Amino acid sequence: MTTWTDRAADRPVSLTAPSGIDRAAHHRLDEAWLAAAWSHPSTRVFVVSGGQVLIDETPEGRTELVMTPSFEAPLTEAHRYFLGTDDDGVSYFALQKDALPGRMDASARAAGLREAGLLLSPRDAGLMVHAVALENWQRMHRFCSRCGERTVIAAAGHIRRCQACGAEHYPRTDPAVIMLVTDSEDRALLGRQVHWPEGRFSTLAGFVEPGESIEQSVRREVFEEAGVTVGDVEYVASQPWPFPSSLMLGFMASATSSEINVDGEEIHEARWFSRDDLRAAFESGEVLPPYGISIAARLIELWYGKPLPRPGTLG
Repeated sequence: MTTWTDRAADRPVSLTAPSGIDRAAHHRLDEAWLAAAWSHPSTRVFVVSGGQVLIDETPEGRTELVMTPSFEAPLTEAHRYFLGTDDDGVSYFALQKDALPGRMDASARAAGLREAGLLLSPRDAGLMVHAVALENWQRMHRFCSRCGERTVIAAAGHIRRCQACGAEHYPRTDPAVIMLVTDSEDRALLGRQVHWPEGRFSTLAGFVEPGESIEQSVRREVFEEAGVTVGDVEYVASQPWPFPSSLMLGFMASATSSEINVDGEEIHEARWFSRDDLRAAFESGEVLPPYGISIAARLIELWYGKPLPRPGTLG
């Protein structure tokens, strides 16, 4: 029997394709190895600042991270993060800076993950996701949660240590569920968040609470946000989502009720869509599709049966 997971394998979810990078975590505490890797002429380095990096188009039309040899990289004392090595033995580092470096060529530009993630190769996208997630965590966890003292960076950016009480702090990932709910008529439930622009609809989503299974979280979030009860829940795929530190766990869910009662706090509006309804709404511009980089788009496509139509196109 074909499962949702089998169907999801036809086209990778954005930011999840194999990157070819070995994170080589066993080297993170080896200062001698890290120093040698940093000084090696093949090592490549890029700067991350405020969730953005520099990207550029090659003469062949590809979009790539702007990377330099380590000896050309901006100076930094502590915020140097080892990201891993590739099959050719090239090491990759990210530098966290307050601002991106200036570029002499006018074609390079700053970009965040929502743009760059759709343009970069799996290798570059994987490196960027890792770097952005570390930068977010580093900026938000400078002090010890046990004693309140300032912490220092260790393990090539993957640990913060408190020199006062000895506590070690590791990057945290917040699990969140994101689900496409369908009813007995095979209609899809899509909602619009309070702060979204008019017409922007997507799947429902929410964070997993302490002491809660992910299946329980799916059912609770759908009922809280839309007043719809859910029975069967089936896992599809996951996606790193460092905005700032989430892991999206994607599901298909079957509704056992159809009456909608939105909470008005997170969800402003929710509607059931048949495939024909959704196609017409997309093509007319009445409904804006979810961002292409989000796993939400893939969940909807799995139900829809093909890539989502865009305004002015035939889906």
